[in-house]
Amino acid sequence: MGSGKIGRRFFEERIRPRLGADRPDVTLGPAHGCDFGVIEPGRESLDRSNDDRPGTDRRHADLDAVVVATDPISVLPSLGYDRAGRFALHIALSDVAVSGIPPSHLSIAFALPTDFDDAAFTALWTAIHEECDRLGIAVTTGHTARYPGAELPWVGAATVLGIGSPERIVRPDGARPGDSLVVTRGPAVEATGLFASLFPDAIDRPAETVATAQRRLDDVRLVEDALAACEAGTVHAMHDATEGGLLGALHETASASGVRFVVDSDSVPVAPGVNAVCEALGMDPWRATTSGTLLASVAPADATTVAETLRSRGTPAAVVGSVASGSGVLVDDEETSPPEGDASWPVYAELSSA
Repeated sequence: MGSGKIGRRFFEERIRPRLGADRPDVTLGPAHGCDFGVIEPGRESLDRSNDDRPGTDRRHADLDAVVVATDPISVLPSLGYDRAGRFALHIALSDVAVSGIPPSHLSIAFALPTDFDDAAFTALWTAIHEECDRLGIAVTTGHTARYPGAELPWVGAATVLGIGSPERIVRPDGARPGDSLVVTRGPAVEATGLFASLFPDAIDRPAETVATAQRRLDDVRLVEDALAACEAGTVHAMHDATEGGLLGALHETASASGVRFVVDSDSVPVAPGVNAVCEALGMDPWRATTSGTLLASVAPADATTVAETLRSRGTPAAVVGSVASGSGVLVDDEETSPPEGDASWPVYAELSSA
């Protein structure tokens, strides 16, 4: 399988055919490149209301939908536990936020090393609590334990829920011909911020450049950007550009929607420090993980307003292309292929073993 997320072929052959029971209330289930799933409790009631069994009615047919997403928890002590906690949390929150429904509930499980002390956990958990409190998210359940054999940084998983009207959900496969493409922040902000923070001495660039790149880690948050985009205009699809980077996000969203994306790379924002660090590390920024970068397919009449609204929040954003009939992703008039893995993984392996 290699490092990082599984590929489409693995998913289609080994996971998709084995998804448990087929329930009518699951209106969006697992799909490769899809950030979240959707449960509509009223669907089951509607299904049962079509028979004559006692107790079947339509009383719950108007219930809100539940958007749900699960992600691993990665804790990087060298970031400092406050920063590490917020970083880990936002990775999980983003996958619900791109549905257009605000994240509202968090379930989190920690499987910690036996030497992870109480003070470290308190600092980590306080950061998660404070960020959840700021965003109106309630921690509803969880599990916390220390286990022999558990190792940092991968120490658990988080499940995030959002509850809202089904009509408000922005589906990951909703891009349509004629839409405009809006991108925030640009390529490789996550990988750049991580490597500059974890391995500053390995980056052969001036200290001020490395310090600027380290600040990119604070860009790994898009909850408020995604919700602001939906308030500003008609958004048909959104995606958090995680593993596979911006190019991977473009391919995943275009493929899911059955459309063709046409992109002008000169229009894509590039955050300070990104190009310098990527060049120093020999990492392709367009194929490197960049959680916090939002890709949105927007009704053409609203695209400029959406980008301007995001910029007014201090988030770099631009209209970078359009959606057409067909398939694939065209960048600067050249056909592209989906990334085979993430460009940051081999760089991380080399830096962490040095």
